[in-house]
Amino acid sequence: MSVKIFVPGDSAALALGADDVAQRISAEAARRNISITLVRNGSRGMLWLEPLVEVQTEQGRIAYGPVTADDVASLFDADFQQGGAHELSQGLTEEMAYLKRQERLTFARVGITDPLSIDDYIEHEGYKGLRQALTLAAAAIVQQVTESGLRGRGGAAFPTGIKWQTVLKADAAQKYIVCNADEGDSGTFADRMLMEGDPFVLIEGMTIAALAVGATQGYIYVRSEYPHAIAVLNKAIVVARAANYLGSDILGSAKTFELEVRKAAGAYVCGEETAMLESLEGRRGIVRAKPPLPAIEGLFGKPTVINNVISLASVPIIMSHGAAFYKDYGMGRSRGTLPFQLAGNIKQGGLIEKAFGVTLREMMYDFGGGAASGRAIKAVQVGGPLGAYLPEAQWDTPMDYEAYTALWAVLGHGGIVVHDDTADMAKLARYAMKFCAIESCGKCTPCRIGAVRGVEVLDKVIANQDRPAQLTLLTDLCDTMLNGSMCAMGGMTPYPVLSALKHFPQDFGLANTGVQHA
Repeated sequence: MSVKIFVPGDSAALALGADDVAQRISAEAARRNISITLVRNGSRGMLWLEPLVEVQTEQGRIAYGPVTADDVASLFDADFQQGGAHELSQGLTEEMAYLKRQERLTFARVGITDPLSIDDYIEHEGYKGLRQALTLAAAAIVQQVTESGLRGRGGAAFPTGIKWQTVLKADAAQKYIVCNADEGDSGTFADRMLMEGDPFVLIEGMTIAALAVGATQGYIYVRSEYPHAIAVLNKAIVVARAANYLGSDILGSAKTFELEVRKAAGAYVCGEETAMLESLEGRRGIVRAKPPLPAIEGLFGKPTVINNVISLASVPIIMSHGAAFYKDYGMGRSRGTLPFQLAGNIKQGGLIEKAFGVTLREMMYDFGGGAASGRAIKAVQVGGPLGAYLPEAQWDTPMDYEAYTALWAVLGHGGIVVHDDTADMAKLARYAMKFCAIESCGKCTPCRIGAVRGVEVLDKVIANQDRPAQLTLLTDLCDTMLNGSMCAMGGMTPYPVLSALKHFPQDFGLANTGVQHA
């Protein structure tokens, strides 16, 4: 009887030698005349254990990790293909505390199924949402998404149902669905993991969106640094089309939806929706003035739904289980779950899908195990390179959009980057300004010029050159960027700068800055 063995094909696992492990397992099994079926699954998200090899047994999957190619022979010696004891054994995968404490809705299949097997996808409740959507009128689909409380998972947290309703009502012969997969924030990898580990859920979500608003064409705009995700998506689209889940007559419904992948141009600012549209249309990624909103005049001037990967991938479970099921997770106006990504100076970095309301302290210690350096954690940046730095006094605030707004912070795409007590917050503030100066599209003056001046001012602050006057200038400059920039690129750069200045004044050579913005 053939033994099923799982070795991740996820980029993080590949970077740590997963292909070599897979090849060695196949060769060793052949040498020992052991029949195996090797499945290249997605990552479970426990990145410190990658490559995480799993074996299907009667008791369930047994995990071993981190496995190197040199470990393979000893694994077979220990009869790991039957779940045998080995120093790398992590026990039953589903009983591992890191996974067991999560609420995996969007990531329910990632690491479990073969990403390119549509039969595997369907066996694990795949396409139930689309089949349900095909029985409903467009307005009823939009209503379900609205009632679920789903909000944009790309960072802006705009209600998804309102956006879809606007496109549904727009009068146009052609409408588009665009997935913004230009995941560029430091410490974020949820989009990549999902596209590589469960591409059909994104395809299904986009197809449901198309039915909801009357669109017939979709595009997935994937950052150029994600070649594996691009390859997996392209293969999955071919499979879905062959199985009649895409194309001109979806499941015999006479509904049409075509889908294509577009490789991004390598600019951080193209994560902003209008700059992305410019890039999709073949031009340089520069932010557009709004109005008109993309929902009214978007791609090629037509009504366009633009959602993030996680937003669209959350739709199938809403449609298959109902709005009430999804809304039952979370708190306040933040409903459902968010795949948080734990990175930086942390022992156990990885992906953690939790309902809104979990705290940063729980993330870093219950899941992350504290700083990898063993030192005290000093500051945590949440929400990407333009997110605020949170001091320990704020780590027990529930991770909820409104609660973080009250802190003058953002949840963003769910990225969490941890810094220990050796971090120099003045230098990290300078990095934020430098990042903006490099990545700005250059269209508006506050962002284009403000970030350059910000670096110069912070250099003087760090060098203690007329520090009080420079700090006054810095806060004025941040105020201009915050209120005068066209998009979040310049508008959010003050968040890390002012939060560092407020909460860690000693790193700027001060006892108390008096800054009120952060």
